[in-house]
Amino acid sequence: MHCCVLRASPCQAVKDTSASYDTLVDLLESIEGFLNRLAIYTKLSLTPIMAEIIVKILVELLSTLAVVTKQVEQGRSSESILTDALAT
Repeated sequence: MHCCVLRASPCQAVKDTSASYDTLVDLLESIEGFLNRLAIYTKLSLTPIMAEIIVKILVELLSTLAVVTKQVEQGRSSESILTDALAT
């Protein structure tokens, strides 16, 4: 019975990892849509207020990408540990 418990945990970890990556893909697709719209806005004459808003949004976007990058790097570390655990 102890063996089954050990196998259930890695399976759940794989499911959780898959769900996390799906969430990241959704986030990155949303960012892509925003950047496509931003490309259109930058071709227009922007008011100073609109330019300030775009800068603030870009700062938040970079911050979000930093968090995503950190999560992906941690996920890769977790996957390595998980792969090692499944191999034994």
